[in-house]
Order: sequence, then structure tokens, then C-alpha cells
Amino acid sequence: MKFITALIFTILFSLTVFTNEVPSGKAEASIDLSTVDGAKMVNGIWKYSDTKIIETDFKSAGADNQPTGNPVKTYDYTPHAGVANFDDSNWENIAPNELNKRRGNGRLSFNWYRINITIPENINGFDTNGSTVVFQTALDDYAEIWVNGEISRYLGQQGGSVVAGWNAPNRLVIGRNVKAGQKIQLAVFGINGPISNPPTNFIWVREAKLEFYKGSIEPEAITPSEVNVEIVKNDASIEKIVGANPKVWKLAEGFKFTEGPIWTNEGLLFSDPNSNIIYKYSKDGKLSIFRTPSGYTGADIAEYGQPGSNGLTLAPDGKLTINQHGNHRVVQLEKDGTETVLADKFEGKRLNSPNDLVYRSDGTLFVTDPPFGLPKFFDDKRKELPFSGVYSIYKGKLQLISKEFSGPNGIAFSPDEKYLYIGNWDEKKKTVYRYEVNEDGTLKNGKLFFDFTDFKGEDAIDGIKVDVEGNLYVSAPGGLQVLSADGKQLGTIITPQHVHNMAWGDEDGKTLYLCARSGLYKMRLNIAGVRPKIN
Repeated sequence: MKFITALIFTILFSLTVFTNEVPSGKAEASIDLSTVDGAKMVNGIWKYSDTKIIETDFKSAGADNQPTGNPVKTYDYTPHAGVANFDDSNWENIAPNELNKRRGNGRLSFNWYRINITIPENINGFDTNGSTVVFQTALDDYAEIWVNGEISRYLGQQGGSVVAGWNAPNRLVIGRNVKAGQKIQLAVFGINGPISNPPTNFIWVREAKLEFYKGSIEPEAITPSEVNVEIVKNDASIEKIVGANPKVWKLAEGFKFTEGPIWTNEGLLFSDPNSNIIYKYSKDGKLSIFRTPSGYTGADIAEYGQPGSNGLTLAPDGKLTINQHGNHRVVQLEKDGTETVLADKFEGKRLNSPNDLVYRSDGTLFVTDPPFGLPKFFDDKRKELPFSGVYSIYKGKLQLISKEFSGPNGIAFSPDEKYLYIGNWDEKKKTVYRYEVNEDGTLKNGKLFFDFTDFKGEDAIDGIKVDVEGNLYVSAPGGLQVLSADGKQLGTIITPQHVHNMAWGDEDGKTLYLCARSGLYKMRLNIAGVRPKIN
């Protein structure tokens, strides 16, 4: 009885939160995407494809109730066109006013509609900047909606991204605090139903419209929602890490850019360097501002793209250590809220924009310092050092330990602290190097650990984290790349938004929190991570 009551409460709670997350009432403005003029307003072109049902290999349920049993044959469909990087250039173009044409092959059939929209600056006098955008569509008979390569769902959800019901509208937020010119990708998966008794009709779009509401510019915590994840398996041992049925959950959205997370006794702290804020995602799922400004208070702040804090970590005494872009410095946060400067200059010249950082257990701090936090990066007038350095602070003294990287970024220790890994953000040299570390915080015997330069995908090397077995998790082209301690590529974790940095969290350290562009996510793994050692 207690279980049933708890389940009912969870479902009702989820429905309540879902209702609160999607605006209701009269919209400030709307665009009908099923009209030529409406699609033109957002520079949108509707694309279409049928699907095919295919046979595929899988595994039956094992003793753990996961797909770990004997090999079996099952069914899938093709193409999987919800992901953001799917190429639909060869698909059929559909005139907006022909969305109501019957499509699909009838009976048991599925199809895809895709459109890329660009947020207009003004709709009949309404300024769209800062608004919340809702997409509403209804298909005959059902639909599932992907937004920017992501489909989310949670216990008790009815509608939104998932099937809403018989010819019922799907209604979901596709953008918060949007900006004119912002691009949003929509993929609608049409389903003929009822599936248990395939009908003799076809699939067609009853409506497709955008609604614009005045919205809060603040990011929001959402009902933790499972989102799609793909695991590319280059080695069988990747399953020991991610499990047979990996899950990724979205926790919050609406940020300008998420970075530099660290787990604390109160929950997760992470930076939005673009907003000059450190946020806290508490253990009970609430989002709040932890510190602002987080990295800069200068009068020229409007010139900066990322003036705020980036990397965060905990010192052995538990104090929060912060890399501040705009202030060109590394600071430690005291109990009374004041900041103690740990480093701001090298040989009399200001640091660039300290990016990522990690402590050795003896208190020696290691910091990367590319110019990416400066308004014009390498060509910025504020840049005083002629190189991008890697530093250590050993017994209170800042020392340069490498200037070999054009864009030193992610940094992490092996579990035994024998090796230090440093990633390079450089479109022409996307590499991770491994160094042996001397007692005095200097480096020796640097060697190329892994080269991602020829990998397909956006971005170079960003955050790096390590688990207790020595495996590396690297924000790199193609996704979150997992490497073994001997430099073998085990696999790739591909999430809807590209992961830029990570932190091990929860009580056992087996949850990897993911800062991925405008969202915050988490993924449960089977191996605990290396976290700061607190005395």
C-alpha cells in the first residue's frame, strides 16, 4: 500500500511540475508553421522521410533484468533522425501548407518531419528576446518530439516530447530566454495507430505552431528527465563502465553555458562563465545562485563573452577554489565570503584567464591558463603574457611548469597522482598529454597520450576527469571519449548536447555530472571517480 501511494504521489508530482514548466494562457505572439508565411518568418524548410522496420541483434533479459542475456533478434526502425547531427539534405522538401497531406505507408508505419527554425527578432511588435518558446503540434495519430537532438521523458509524463494521446497535441518548451537569430532544430516522429490494430489510414500533421511568452531569464531546474544517449563501443570493457542499459538524466536548463562543476556537501556547484554566476544544484533538486559576480566586476564587462568563473575545485581543507576569467586570477573562497588571491600574476604580468584546475593531495594546485576568457582571445589587448601556460602553486609559490600548449584546458591526475593529464584546445592539435610529476610540482617526461585531431565532431579538448581504475573521460570531438589508463579508446558517450566538463558526485562518487552547453545532466556509472581529497 505504501508503494502504491508513493507511486501515485510521484506521478501526480511529475504531472504538476510538467504543467508548471509549460506556459499556459494567451501567448504574446505566435507563428503558424503550417503556412508559407509562418515558415518563412523562421527561415524554416520542412523535410520529410518515411521509415523502414528492420530486424536487428539484441540480448535477452539477464538475471539483472538488463539486456545481458542470450543473443536474440528483435526489431528497430531506420532512419534514426532525431539526433542533432543527422543529415536530412537528401530528404523531400514539403510545402508548409501541404503538411496535412496523408503520408506514410499505412497500417503499421512511422515517419519523420524535420525543420530548423531561426528565432525572429520581432513578431507583430513583440520583441522575442528573452522570451520562452513553446512548440505545439498534433499528428494523426501520435507524435514524439525531438528538440535540438534531445527527447526527454520522466515517470508519469503525458505529452510534451512523448506521445500525448489519441490525436492529442504535443506541447513543450523548446527554448527559454531565447535570442533573435538563435537556431532550434525540431524533429517530429509520426506514428500510425492504434499500434495494436494497425489502421487503414495514414499519418498527417493537424497543426504545427510556435507560441512566444514573456519568460524569466533565469535558468530552471526541471523534473529529472531521461534523455537519449548513444554509446559507441570500441572495446567490450566499456560495458563494465556504462552498464548494459546506460541512462542520462537532464536536471536543469536555460543556462548560457555550463562549465567547471564540483561536488560538495551541499550538492553540485558549477559555473556559467557567460553569466558571471556560480550556481548550486542541491541534493534535493533545487537550483539557486551560489555566487555572483563569480569572476569579474570591471566596467568593461560588456566586452566579455565569458567574464565569470570557469573551473571550480575543493582544496584539501575543503575551501572552494575558483578560476576567474575576467579577473585573470585564481582565488579561494573563505567562510566569511571574502576571496583570498592564490595567483594573479607571473613575473609581474597578469595571467590570461585561468581555465581548469586540480589539487594534488598535498595541497599543490595545478592550473591551465589559456586566453579563452578574454574578449578577443589571443589578440586581446588585455593579454600580457606571450604564451598560454600551465602552472603549479607549490608551497604558496606560483611556478610555470609548461608553455608547450597553445590552449591548455582540461587537467586531471591519475588515481595514484603519478601522472598529470593535460588537454589542448586547438582545432589543429586536439591532444591529451601525460606527464610525470615531481615532488616540487614540476613536470617531466611529457608524452602524447592520445591524439583526437582527426576525429570528426565539434570542439577540441575541454574537461578531463579520471575514475579510480585510471580510465579517462575526455570532452573531445565526437562526444565524451572514454580512454583506458594505457591510452586505448574504449568508447564514446554521445549525449544530446556536447559535454564540456564533468564532476563525480553523490555519496559513492559513481554519478558523473555533465555540464553540456545550456544544460545540466547526470549519468550513473559502475565505477567511482577520483574526487578532491578533503583532510
